[in-house]
Amino acid sequence: MKFGVVVFPGSNCDLDAYHAIRDVLRHPVEYIWHQEESVAGFDCIVLPGGFSYGDYLRSGAIARFSPVMKSVVEFAASGGLVFGICNGFQVLVEVGLLPGALYRNTGLQFRCQFTNLVVENRNTPFTIAVEPGRVLKIPIAHGEGNYYADAQTLRAMEQNGQIVFRYATAGGEVTKDANPNGSLYNIAGVCNENKNVLGMMPHPERSVERILGSQDGLVIFESLVRYREGLR
Repeated sequence: MKFGVVVFPGSNCDLDAYHAIRDVLRHPVEYIWHQEESVAGFDCIVLPGGFSYGDYLRSGAIARFSPVMKSVVEFAASGGLVFGICNGFQVLVEVGLLPGALYRNTGLQFRCQFTNLVVENRNTPFTIAVEPGRVLKIPIAHGEGNYYADAQTLRAMEQNGQIVFRYATAGGEVTKDANPNGSLYNIAGVCNENKNVLGMMPHPERSVERILGSQDGLVIFESLVRYREGLR
């Protein structure tokens, strides 16, 4: 399985994603510069975290107009796997591949800490390797991770299984105190209706080795490989 990691001016987690895929997951991966106009030859496109274009206007608002994003949208429409992490999630929302919006954190603080996630939908390409009941320990680092969608959109997302991750306690309870940013209903990650596009605020690429404090993020990348191999 071959991954492509998009690099925007201001990306700062592209190296982390590259390392997680090449050195830990041990699968082929290449960088894709934001001015590229094709993503042909890849099985999964990763939009990494960081501050694309300095987060001017708002996070992801300028990156959505990068030449590469037209190809990413077409890739997703054809069923290709697209994975947006933190700023990558914000870009996917801005370009319309995912529903909702991401606002400033409550308290207006940048939050950098470990969080616990419950997996609401294990039947996606990104979560099929997660054992039932497992709580994932994965860090966040963002200032605009406060997820919002209107009531009608949320109802449709619930019905379609598009809410994939929620912030929770270490025991798996979804509580107000476990919510680090004010995100509506503790939402930490969502997918599109076809389940081939995922955006999440926590950083699984920063939790793939024991020395980092958690290896739980690796299961998301392993899920993608298992899903892709199952299609062959």
